[in-house]
Amino acid sequence: MPKPDPLRRPSRVFARALALLLCLTLWPLLAAAQDSGAPRIGVATMQPGDVFFERFGHNALVVDDPAEPEPLSYNFGFFDPNEPDFVPRFIRGDMRYMLAALPLTEDLAYYREVGRGVSIQWLDLDPAQARALAAALAENAMPENAHYRYDYFTDNCSTRVRDAIDTTLGGALRNQLQGRSRGNTYRGDAVRLASPALWMWLGFDIGLGPAADRPNALWEDAFVPMRLADALRSARNLDGRPLVSGEQIIVPHTQAPEPPERARLLWPWLVAGLVLGALILATGRIAPRALAAIALPFWTVSALLGGVMLFLWLGTEHGFAWRNHNLLLFNPLCLLLLPGGWRIARGRAPGPLFGWVLATVLLSGIAALFLHWLPVLPQRNAAWLSLLMPVHVALWCAFRKRQAL
Repeated sequence: MPKPDPLRRPSRVFARALALLLCLTLWPLLAAAQDSGAPRIGVATMQPGDVFFERFGHNALVVDDPAEPEPLSYNFGFFDPNEPDFVPRFIRGDMRYMLAALPLTEDLAYYREVGRGVSIQWLDLDPAQARALAAALAENAMPENAHYRYDYFTDNCSTRVRDAIDTTLGGALRNQLQGRSRGNTYRGDAVRLASPALWMWLGFDIGLGPAADRPNALWEDAFVPMRLADALRSARNLDGRPLVSGEQIIVPHTQAPEPPERARLLWPWLVAGLVLGALILATGRIAPRALAAIALPFWTVSALLGGVMLFLWLGTEHGFAWRNHNLLLFNPLCLLLLPGGWRIARGRAPGPLFGWVLATVLLSGIAALFLHWLPVLPQRNAAWLSLLMPVHVALWCAFRKRQAL
């Protein structure tokens, strides 16, 4: 057996040392090359538009993958109005939305055309986090996974973006936002953003029940895309670094700005209610028939609104419209006042039922006032109480003696 040559040992040691040095030198380069192939993730926030269904803004997740020709927009706001059961499902509160993946330029084309501003917040994610989020979005966008049951406040395009980021961070986003609150409510943001459209503002303010008046954490506030963008600016990744690494405006906003937050003043509503009550009492003394003719449209509108609220509570899945205390102000029982009011307008006695129903409507309003004072599930309807209670009291005082013996 040949003896090992002692002269070859230093060369072997040198070769191993050189190989180790090369590994140590090349490893960061290889890691950097691998990291450079990770996608960049952004949150696109679209400002409110002039059309009523655009009043609340919109958002989407952007995946800028170097391996793709252009960034993709993952948009949770798509629905198909041509579905055969779309309208019945919409009425019942069982709406189906879906996630769609499309080129970012295509998604932004409409916003450029109408002048709705778009900004992108680029997230400072680890390469593994970015790849995991991009893969999850691609999987979610497949036809068999894309649909979800839409809820206006708790499961919409913005909360889906929020939840996708939170899942990527292992629940860290929710932990940061759940314990903080600015005192906002679902009603407050809905009424504020809908305020440029009067009918929409009235619909939200009258139609939402007490569940919409619980103070939200920043986590729940994120149902509004602009609120989510605000929350992300102060959020942190798992290692404590800011979650948003940069923000850029992609499309300038040329439409009306988002309505500002304003405290609702009650005194104008109360003054208006007292003035209406005084006019009703004065008209009842001078011209009761004319007052009845004026009251008929009021009772008709009240009955119709109350019927809609009752249907939303008992016949739909619109949970935030359930147990609405405004039912006691816009009372469906007002429908029973119409025959008697018509008789008074024609100079005849209204009949015995009229007085009982009129008193019941008034007592229902008093019950609404009592419920407003209770600390359990209070509803922020003080404005409507201030406006309508003087009206109900004045109508009862004006007509309480006009019934058949």
